[in-house]
Amino acid sequence: MKVIEVLKFNRELLRKLKSAGIRLEDEEYVDLYTDYTSLIEQGEKVSYIVAHLASKYSVSERKVYDLIKRFQSDCKTLAV
Repeated sequence: MKVIEVLKFNRELLRKLKSAGIRLEDEEYVDLYTDYTSLIEQGEKVSYIVAHLASKYSVSERKVYDLIKRFQSDCKTLAV
């Protein structure tokens, strides 16, 4: 299958995701956020969690904070 075929087949879904404010590259960090929520439920402190996840996923602490903020935000209302 060619790239253009995948794009054509998923065009409507991609448009909806984009209009909702979802970045396709964020998909690779879903597990990071799942780990974050698990550690929060266990009572760990946010600063410890961020440092741990930054190390585990080889990203900066700033990136972890940005991802957490983005994943906790609501989708754009016009898109839903």
